[in-house]
Amino acid sequence: MKFIIPAMTAAVLLATGGAYAQSINVGPGGVSVDTRTPHERHMDREIRREERWRDRERERARWERSNYRGGDCRTVTTREETPRGVVRRTTRVCD
Repeated sequence: MKFIIPAMTAAVLLATGGAYAQSINVGPGGVSVDTRTPHERHMDREIRREERWRDRERERARWERSNYRGGDCRTVTTREETPRGVVRRTTRVCD
């Protein structure tokens, strides 16, 4: 009798279990259970990968814009006072 009840409990749990296993994480914040399907977890990784790719491309484009003229570029803002008011002009100067 001592072995039948745990065996029946295990059989019931295995028979009624879902088709997908859950992800159980143990970390510094405690124990957490991820109830998403494997497909949803995979799509989340794909989205994060695309975001990292876009960030790298944005940084690369920014670097190329700043260095495309061959060197150190800076933005110079000049102010002129005219009869109509103050005029600001911003120009890009590359060495």
